[in-house]
Amino acid sequence: MRLTFYGAVRKVTGSKFLLELDDEYRILIDCGTDLDTKSDQNNENENYFGNFPFDASLINLVLLTHAHIDHSGQIPNLYVEGFEGQVLCTSPTLDLTELLLYDAASLNQNKLKKLEKIKNRSKKFRAIDSKGLFLSRQVKEAIGNFVPIAFNNRFRFKENGYVTFIPAGHLLGAAHLLIEVMDGGVMKKICFSGDIGRENYPLLVDPQKIPQVDYLVMESTYGRRGHYNQENPEDLLEEIIREACIDIPGRLIIPAFSVGRTQAMLYTLNRLYAKNVIKPIKVFTDSPLAKASTKVYEKYSKSLNTAAREFKEDNDLLFDFENLIYLESDKASREISNHGEPCVIISSSGMIQGGRIEHHIEKNIENPYATILLIGYATEGSIGAKLASGEIKELTINGKKLEVRARIRRIDVFSGHGDIHDLLRFISSQEVSMLKNVFLVHGDFDSMVSFKEVLNQKGFDNVLIPELNQSYEI
Repeated sequence: MRLTFYGAVRKVTGSKFLLELDDEYRILIDCGTDLDTKSDQNNENENYFGNFPFDASLINLVLLTHAHIDHSGQIPNLYVEGFEGQVLCTSPTLDLTELLLYDAASLNQNKLKKLEKIKNRSKKFRAIDSKGLFLSRQVKEAIGNFVPIAFNNRFRFKENGYVTFIPAGHLLGAAHLLIEVMDGGVMKKICFSGDIGRENYPLLVDPQKIPQVDYLVMESTYGRRGHYNQENPEDLLEEIIREACIDIPGRLIIPAFSVGRTQAMLYTLNRLYAKNVIKPIKVFTDSPLAKASTKVYEKYSKSLNTAAREFKEDNDLLFDFENLIYLESDKASREISNHGEPCVIISSSGMIQGGRIEHHIEKNIENPYATILLIGYATEGSIGAKLASGEIKELTINGKKLEVRARIRRIDVFSGHGDIHDLLRFISSQEVSMLKNVFLVHGDFDSMVSFKEVLNQKGFDNVLIPELNQSYEI
């Protein structure tokens, strides 16, 4: 069989891998959006079939590791280009993906409106580039073909073809994919790690070990370092709130992804406030998508880790607490810029790349009494990445040049990705002599090279770093 790497190759985003069996059955593992602002991928060349470097109509099945848009975001376009099959994933992944894709469709609709305005104002504007901008009707068609599969259930998708979704942590519903297929008279096993979670993460179960496989496609986001924060999340958050909102009457701005990171933050705040060690400062959650995603987490609370389930039993609610306010409208979002009391504002996107968070950063970046807390990964070129560098003194937001006077703090205790120790723990289930190849994906190139060296030292001498569109016979 042949394995081709069409995304998340020597970069973090855009996961997309094609597995072609000898009987011409084709399985696409993930179909994500490339969020890299400096992507040099050109989908206008002659090797592309519409939005993809392969013929979507020839794909038989899609397997989805989890809901994040860099893994799921191009599924509607797959149907637009002729795919007629099913998407298999876990039930929580289905629900979260539906929310994320409809949100993306809404953003696409806004983009089209802006392009239409530009067209009407400019005589030189020849055409609207709407390629890849799917809308709600395409999302509805796609979601109608999703099929939920239970964790650890060996599901037969074809004769002599099986897939098992193994809990991966990282995000509610996230899975490692174990694929078993008869190929050339031999049953071969290949695992796609998806995004590997970390142990003892708020809300989520620990990543489950995988059985022995022949081939492993493995993420490497943190392949060259450990997490620098080892503190208990509640203790660290208490310290930051005291510094930002109690010791001085300031405000704490937290850019956070609506799905996953916001729920971890709200849950941790709930646990912190339940201890009564600090007064419950007003918390504004400024993301309708985050509110909807939180309901999904509540729906699947039995799938969460033991600590979360026990907290729910004792307190009834995982995410709701005194002084928590969800902001629904854009007007309400903008009005909190005039809120005079100390407060916490949690808003998306986590990279400060679009979304309501840009308004909050714009209004607070020059405020020396404001603290901006960065809690997750940001792609190169995003405002989040610029602030995280610690070197930038001035930002341009919505055409305005602004001085960076707010305090910038960065922590990774809420990162959903496992670090190098978690990655090594994940691969430790594999016997070196029995693993034929390890393919490193979903990480920057330096991270992959460093992690490959570490694996080589541990006896894995068959580690490969694929290039974009590269194929391997396995």
